[in-house]
Amino acid sequence: MEETISLQDLVKTLKKRLVLIICAVILAVTIAGVYSYLFLTPIYQVSTQILVNQTKSEQQQFNSQDIQTNLQLINTYNVIIKSPAILSKVIENLDLKTTPAGLNSKITVGNAQNSQVLNISVQDPEPYVAVDIANTTAEVFQEEIQKLMNVDNVNILSPAVLAVNPSPIKPDPMLNMAIAAVIGLMLGVGIAFLLEYLDTTVKTEQDAEELLGLPILGLIGKISDIDVQGAKGSAKSRRKKR
Repeated sequence: MEETISLQDLVKTLKKRLVLIICAVILAVTIAGVYSYLFLTPIYQVSTQILVNQTKSEQQQFNSQDIQTNLQLINTYNVIIKSPAILSKVIENLDLKTTPAGLNSKITVGNAQNSQVLNISVQDPEPYVAVDIANTTAEVFQEEIQKLMNVDNVNILSPAVLAVNPSPIKPDPMLNMAIAAVIGLMLGVGIAFLLEYLDTTVKTEQDAEELLGLPILGLIGKISDIDVQGAKGSAKSRRKKR
């Protein structure tokens, strides 16, 4: 016998387990909030910009080929900036307790499409350390690129600065709690339907009819305590008369 679930059955199940679903959502949001505020380390991000161009004399003019050459160089510079040759000197200059690989994971280098401006972003739990790393990386790269490629076409356009009241870019507690609320809702609904599926007790006459496949011929009404006491009193009175 195939079982069909109607929309009414779904709504009835959700209403029946509404408290469970709400508790699951509240629990998930609470765990996410506590974990985000108390256990996750805030991470701050700062950026510095450097400009890549070619050195030209006053009589020479820039043309489209020069700009295209600079754009191609940027892809090479992206790799050089994060290379051990640069990062090792940054670590030495700042006396950082890390390795080039560890420092590499904190630095992101990119540029806008068809732009000759490189953006060096640094993430660190301490905002002032992030500023020092970003500016030192740009300065070391500006110095070392002259030796590595025999060019002098890098200028620091915008150094990183420490904000008065820096705000971490992650974690985002509100976003984490919103995601946890959705997950808690899904888990709560899933558990509600699972409990309903595992509950095989017969509660209504419809359940008995569906289980046995036989029509219901009669029902036994519920006997209240007052009726039971009245029946006992009547039986006692009849015995006394006898």
